[in-house]
Amino acid sequence: MSEPIRLSKRLIEQLGCSRREAEMYIEGGWVTVDGVVVEQPQFKVDTQRVELLPGATADTLEPVTLLLNQPAGQALSVAQASLGMASLSETHREGVRALHGHFVRQQCIAPLLPGAAGLQVFTQDWRVTRKVEADLRRIEQEYIVQVSGEAKPGALERLARGVERKGVELPKAKASWQNEQHLRMVLKGPQAGQIEALCETAGLKVLGMRRIRIGGVSMGKLPLGQWRFMATTERF
Repeated sequence: MSEPIRLSKRLIEQLGCSRREAEMYIEGGWVTVDGVVVEQPQFKVDTQRVELLPGATADTLEPVTLLLNQPAGQALSVAQASLGMASLSETHREGVRALHGHFVRQQCIAPLLPGAAGLQVFTQDWRVTRKVEADLRRIEQEYIVQVSGEAKPGALERLARGVERKGVELPKAKASWQNEQHLRMVLKGPQAGQIEALCETAGLKVLGMRRIRIGGVSMGKLPLGQWRFMATTERF
């Protein structure tokens, strides 16, 4: 009776390919074991049927960027651990192939403000990381802010011109009412506490906030706790 061997070794025997090519086929989601896709080259096989799917290519996985609708108060480590096949948004599954390799070496960029929910970005792409980190203070971020209280007359217009709080100049912000309890607020490179301070100068108290956009990338209709791939046509 033969000993189980690595899936990559079986593929090498069947195809006559190199070890690296075998690993890329497997990690690319192109190899099935008894009809089930297996993405781990070290997976042990014995007498199972190993097949290559039609259209298979031995290409290195391109780096991807994932957009998560993160719940408020969730630790970043928990949010990152939640990224997986099961939490991919149902409405964003068509035409995409989510692979295990898409969830490794993901880095969070432009983290949410403390206490905020909404758009959290994770990327494997060094070009995206470099772009966002270099331009973060100049990139617009859009938040939906739940507030209580009654705004002072002309307060929202003053936010666009710039205001001070306790002698500290706050960033300019474009603010408008979405409804009676929610403000739509756009500002560049917000820091912790600044949205609360801006609202306070207007006579409002922040009850909660949700980020919906960074630059040209919007979260869209993404259910809470679910994620989608950032499209190649989207730019921060």
